[in-house]
Amino acid sequence: DRGPHAMADDLAALLVPERVLLVARTLRFPATDVAEWDVPAELSGVAPVRHAAEEQVREWDLGVDPLTVELIVSELVTNAVRHGAPPVVLRLLRGESTLTLEVRDGAATAPHLRHAKAGDEGGRGLHICSTLADAWGVRYEAEGKTVWAEIALDGADPPV
Repeated sequence: DRGPHAMADDLAALLVPERVLLVARTLRFPATDVAEWDVPAELSGVAPVRHAAEEQVREWDLGVDPLTVELIVSELVTNAVRHGAPPVVLRLLRGESTLTLEVRDGAATAPHLRHAKAGDEGGRGLHICSTLADAWGVRYEAEGKTVWAEIALDGADPPV
């Protein structure tokens, strides 16, 4: 029943200098707050999951712009299909204050922001996501990675 800050304060006295302890609270999302789609490893698979994500956000009625979600999903899924490796999975997580969009793929290659030139045909995907989302990042796993973006729900403070 204690929060992570109180627990961390109590444990700090037990640590020797130059040691770090991470205290976090995790939670399990109810099935009704998670939507997940397998994405075919071809560019033609992007449009159906992009539209499914937009429809899910409209159904959840979160107060976020479904077209913003659709654009972020499109960019992240396209990057995973083009530069990642199967399997590619899109997942939406409806939280109390944020909507989290996750795209998992089987490649460990690191995505990075590029500043595309006017004549470049690509290279804008993560820049678009970083502009539209309140936060984004990458989690590396034993086999692959998950690129995520968070959008604050109406009335909620943006994630830190």
